Amino acid sequence: MALRGVVFAAAGLALLQFGALAQSGKMYRVGLVSVSVPDNGILGPGLVRDFAKRGYAVDRNIIFERRAAEGHPDRLPGLVDELVGDHVDLIITQSYPAAAAAKERAGKIPIVVTNSGDPVATGLAASLSHPGGNVTGVSDVASELSAKRLALLKEAVPSVRVVAVLWNADDLGMTLRYRAAEVQAKRLGMQIVPLGVRAPDDFDAAFAAMAEKPPDAILMVTDILTVLNRKRVIDFAAAHRLPAIYEYAFLAHDGGLMAYGPNLDAIFDRAAGLADQILKGASPADLPLELPARFDLAVNLETAKALGLTIPESILVRADDVIE
Repeated sequence: MALRGVVFAAAGLALLQFGALAQSGKMYRVGLVSVSVPDNGILGPGLVRDFAKRGYAVDRNIIFERRAAEGHPDRLPGLVDELVGDHVDLIITQSYPAAAAAKERAGKIPIVVTNSGDPVATGLAASLSHPGGNVTGVSDVASELSAKRLALLKEAVPSVRVVAVLWNADDLGMTLRYRAAEVQAKRLGMQIVPLGVRAPDDFDAAFAAMAEKPPDAILMVTDILTVLNRKRVIDFAAAHRLPAIYEYAFLAHDGGLMAYGPNLDAIFDRAAGLADQILKGASPADLPLELPARFDLAVNLETAKALGLTIPESILVRADDVIE
């Protein structure tokens, strides 16, 4: 009965929110721009559901204008220009390149950023508590996460000392994640081998470098370039029997050994919450940048077995997702 009451209360709240928005008579236009592919991340159905929880219904009181750069960051300025021309009320971005393009070209249109790294360190916002300007969103916690990922690698495979880091060197947000890993590695007595890539062909050079001088493990920083080439990285790690850790759970499901990072669905839900406040009159300058609140640890036991590794029970009991 108690659970039913909670469900009814939540449904009632959603109806009240929808009623209030419907009475306003306003049709909101929200631009969604990502460096990724269509129907993925903020361009997928999840964000629509996040808005629906807050009383928005497509074509009744909200319209989403979706733009995907499909792995080509150079297209982002033009996509943002299209959203400006469509007179959107707000823009939600995914990735640092998309956020930077929006900040540069969207004028005073409010912007909510996701997966953009640390918006303060990259210059997107003045501070976490008082962003200023027209940008707010969900921030990265690169230092803490880098330390955790490296510690998990060490716990899973105690012999790990040299870790090759693959990242998109053209993406400032991802470069800052690499630098955080470099700092944390020194504190843990580990060594980082930097393997920055800028294009798909660069992965061959990175693989050649690792084949010539094998590291003990791999850490892959996640952006559209590395995601689109993830199978190559996962296959290389398997062929060379290298343990690898990634940033998001879906990469462990794709065959990576381990992944630890913020829950993407939770990030997009918080972005929808911030957008809702802005559409109701709040200024992004006054909305503190939020930090991820939910993190997932995923372990692929099939990959571990193929590598001849036994994942310690101390990791398995903490894992949110064990793939067998």
